[in-house]
Amino acid sequence: MPKVDDRHFSLVAELLGDGEVIPFLGAGANLTDRPDEECWEPGRFPPSGSELALTLAERSRYPDADNPDLLRVSQYVDAILGEGQLYRYLHAVFDSDYPPSSLHRLLARLPKLLRERGRPQLVVLTTNYDDLTERALSEANESFDVVWYEAKRGPQQGMFFHRLSDGEVVPIERPNKYTGLAPAERPVVLKLHGAIDRGDSKRDSYVVTEDSYIDYLAGRDVGEQIPFSLRERMADSHYLFLGYSMHDWNLRVILNRIWGAQQLDLKSWAVQREPASAGAREVEEALWRDRGDVDLLYVPLKDYVEGLEQGLAAA
Repeated sequence: MPKVDDRHFSLVAELLGDGEVIPFLGAGANLTDRPDEECWEPGRFPPSGSELALTLAERSRYPDADNPDLLRVSQYVDAILGEGQLYRYLHAVFDSDYPPSSLHRLLARLPKLLRERGRPQLVVLTTNYDDLTERALSEANESFDVVWYEAKRGPQQGMFFHRLSDGEVVPIERPNKYTGLAPAERPVVLKLHGAIDRGDSKRDSYVVTEDSYIDYLAGRDVGEQIPFSLRERMADSHYLFLGYSMHDWNLRVILNRIWGAQQLDLKSWAVQREPASAGAREVEEALWRDRGDVDLLYVPLKDYVEGLEQGLAAA
């Protein structure tokens, strides 16, 4: 297991400050500053996947409440109440001013540093639906673009949409020809599983039901729907996976849909809590190795963020 020391933080911080690393945020990223004994609370802490499943189960009177699984519960809500009601429940959960974590605030400080160094701007990938990254960027007075996947049923399902820094929303109909993004100049948040739109709930999008995952796998080629300027940047970057485990079904789906059997070429890092058993560790490490040159680092995310902060300060 690679050692996480000052040399590691110095190296990764320097690469971040040169625009050569793409942070890839999973659900665990939102729990960075949350004490283990604390529970989800609207406006204070965003929910984990299991807490979101329990909330949907309670709202829908899910009949197997002792064993809630987010995909299955969401599918049940869709089946008995419809996609529109499922989206209302989800919007109510995420339409809250959850404070950005220390991780989100660290990322929001990078655009200024990148501008000062004349480097390409920050690109953040995430499978989270919330707007914590965007709110952290706004609080740092940064203009940015948001690109998100459309999961709702209909003719635009499987496409990506672009919210420009001035709020205008544009469907990306020809990803290879799309010129509306300027990742060399403005930060971009790419939301691979959809997103809440707190200004217009009709634009909400959530890959959250079993059927939506099937559509994600069997529908349009997700990787090909990402604008070329972003795909080009993604192909030439290191990755910093934060808040993911290979146990997460959504991460494996994303990696398969974007890269297929292709491995990550440049050194990348995955930061997560250490699994409880030796067997679970062995499985986790084997699955990450299968994706390419990825070092698995067992560090609490809050501690890792503090190490990056010190690395950036030293740089």
